[in-house]
Amino acid sequence: MALQPVERRSVPEDVFEQILADVISGELSPGESLPSERRLAEVLGVSRPAVREALKRVAAAGLVEVRQGDSTTVRDYRKTAGLDLLPRLLLRAGELDVSVARSILETRLHNGPKIAELAAQRSGPELAVLLDDAIAELVANDDPIEKQRHALTFWDHVVDGADSIAFRLMYNTLRAAYEPALPALAAVMTAEVGNPDAYREIAAAIVASDPEAASKAAYALLEPATTALISVLKTLEVQR
Repeated sequence: MALQPVERRSVPEDVFEQILADVISGELSPGESLPSERRLAEVLGVSRPAVREALKRVAAAGLVEVRQGDSTTVRDYRKTAGLDLLPRLLLRAGELDVSVARSILETRLHNGPKIAELAAQRSGPELAVLLDDAIAELVANDDPIEKQRHALTFWDHVVDGADSIAFRLMYNTLRAAYEPALPALAAVMTAEVGNPDAYREIAAAIVASDPEAASKAAYALLEPATTALISVLKTLEVQR
């Protein structure tokens, strides 16, 4: 019997999820006014305080504008939301959004070399041990999904070495969006995560404080799988 943890969510959380889903799906368009708190409470069968709390969360996410004594208006999330929305945009109603997936891959290829370059400029000697350990775990594990996880650990250390809070937060969001897709990506990512010498080359350049070599090595590792995945996504777009 395969038991799963029971997910417990509050009423405001459920209201938040419903409004968020309608905004990012386009069911609620930018500029459109939401029903009043009273009406939302009636339709959803919840209390007004629960609706009020949910609307505060939706507003904090940049999806609506709440004006005291006036209507709550839907905003264009493409102009007002933050990166934390990315994982929700990637999978909608159980389906992959191809354009969002492509943008994540493009960001991965663009950011990886720059992060490696910064790590080579800013990291200390302690990073060498962490990178070596991550590569050793990568080599020791034969499971294609776990190998991807160890590769992510490697990059996690590189991001720390880059000492950039903007890149760190961006990486956190991209990883959160990427991790649920690890099983589906296993076949395409085999060549990348099965190339420990490429990771060693990045690590060596970082430890040697050679930013240019670190950037080039990171690009050489990331580019083939990125190109292959984008090609797959283009095929999916045509089929749809």
